[in-house]
Amino acid sequence: MRLAFLLCFTALPVAALAQEADTIQLDPLYLDAGLTPIEAQAYGRANTVLTAREIEERGIATVQDALRQVPGVAVSASGESNTQIRIRGAEGNHTLVLIDGIRAAAGDQEYYFSGLSTANIERIEVLRGPQSVFFGADASAGVINIVTDKGGEGRQARVGVEYGDGWSGYAHLSQRSARGGVALNFSRRNDHGYDISGSGGDDDGLRRSSVQFAADYALTDWLSAGVNLRRADETYEYDGVSWAATGPDDYLQDSDNRADRVERGGQLWLEAETLDGRLNHRLSYDQTRYEYDDHQWTRTEARTDLWKYRAVYGVDGTVDAATQTVAFGLEHRKDENSLATSQNRRSDSAIVEYRGAFANGLDVQLGLRHDNNDVFKDATTWSLGLSWQMPNAPLRLHASAGRGVVNPAYAELFGGWGYVGNPDLTPEENRSFDLGVEATLLDGRAVVDLTLFREDLKNEITWSGVTLPDGTNYYNQDGTSKRRGVEIAGNWQASDSLSLGADYTYLHARNPDGSVEIRRPRHQFGLNATYLFAEGRGSVSGDVTYVAGNYDAEGWGTYAVTELPDYTVVNMAAGYDLTDRVRLTGRVTNLFDEGYADAWGYPARGRTAYLGLNAKW
Repeated sequence: MRLAFLLCFTALPVAALAQEADTIQLDPLYLDAGLTPIEAQAYGRANTVLTAREIEERGIATVQDALRQVPGVAVSASGESNTQIRIRGAEGNHTLVLIDGIRAAAGDQEYYFSGLSTANIERIEVLRGPQSVFFGADASAGVINIVTDKGGEGRQARVGVEYGDGWSGYAHLSQRSARGGVALNFSRRNDHGYDISGSGGDDDGLRRSSVQFAADYALTDWLSAGVNLRRADETYEYDGVSWAATGPDDYLQDSDNRADRVERGGQLWLEAETLDGRLNHRLSYDQTRYEYDDHQWTRTEARTDLWKYRAVYGVDGTVDAATQTVAFGLEHRKDENSLATSQNRRSDSAIVEYRGAFANGLDVQLGLRHDNNDVFKDATTWSLGLSWQMPNAPLRLHASAGRGVVNPAYAELFGGWGYVGNPDLTPEENRSFDLGVEATLLDGRAVVDLTLFREDLKNEITWSGVTLPDGTNYYNQDGTSKRRGVEIAGNWQASDSLSLGADYTYLHARNPDGSVEIRRPRHQFGLNATYLFAEGRGSVSGDVTYVAGNYDAEGWGTYAVTELPDYTVVNMAAGYDLTDRVRLTGRVTNLFDEGYADAWGYPARGRTAYLGLNAKW
């Protein structure tokens, strides 16, 4: 039955393919991938952009699920409330998560995805490879930038609600004119959850509320100002672990454990245009706060304050029209964490970036950064990106190289949760190189991109389950952790009604001693399709995800590393416009009720169905 479904899923409707293929012209897409935005076709680094339309048509409800079919990205969920993202085999804290350009996590902590809704999101940008030059030490493996919807010209409003195993809802209101606008986004999720222990106990649910406010205004013809504010409150339930477990089936024990999270972030900014548009300035202040309480062992508060100044100069004209620009940046950052209240961190950074677009189709991006740290050794990072659109050929070559760093986390330095930190840890260093080719085929209806990458991590910080000779539980590994792989992504607008997408990642990730790195699948394959009917009023979509060669450490006994079973998960979604303003939606996740796990001892959710209603005006 499943094989038959997959064959039907990948088959192309003859009637749809029989339509005449017209050349597709798309508006330029810009990425927040440097000191200033850059056009995606000129960007030398591997990247993926998920748009709101794609997310909606595929019926994807959370950001972590949206990332499951992004090349080079591995998603590891231990229940609904804790999901780690790894890019190209790096650790979870090597990827920086931004929401509207503001850090989602505070105090150097890793951001754990937990019910983060895709409602009111304009796009998700995934930048792969070291990004420390532009975003700091948190971004040595990549950046995930979540851009929320600020609204278009005029007044816009929309609301939606979805029922399934619980319910969720969202609302958006915005007003925008030529001089600026305001936007308010709200979402609420009350997920009944499932019994993660699998022992027939109570379901482990999750309740999350999020509100975002953004405003910007042109004070004069040359000066603009804006503000972004965000708050998320979450309560989730989880099952405890059994130290007497004999295997993954009895590792988790049903319990009534509960934890709370509070996320707060904000930004104030000013932008000024001088020298008749040849020199532009931006000054901003960001603040991110995070609170966590598991009502048992751990209560953590963290905060990050960040001042940023950017200046960009058009070498051969105004910044908007120049083919060559030089940008300069200054940052002052302060981190606080209640794990070590006397160990606040400060750093001052200087950044310079050059961009050039040449007549032969070559685009160059070169960046250099120096961090002056008060706790760690000072660091210099660099980044080079090249993109060449071959003349008279539908091929674009792209390549990048760079160096990124990751400072030790507070828990690694000072301990916590019953473990002893190591204050003598040194920062990790990631060196990367990738080379890719992007082919545009069938009059622009199909795009295929293939990228080879190599990443070498030195001084990898590792946790030890036993106390080391120096009395700590953390240490820097000797040697180099090597990650090698291939990323392939393709999209085909087969007809006006049918679109197909596919991705594949091969990853070979090893520790310096040759042992396998955990929670980094060797093979990941994704396939998705969307078909429009009734003159575009209706849509049906599906996606298939296959994962193999994933390892994890057992949570009991010898803590041996073991291979998790391969799995295939199928999701389906559909929608229909009842009127020009009201749309009915439905989706089924894990259609075939596949039993699988991303992390040892944590079974994933079974088949679940949802029905929703959305309205806009």
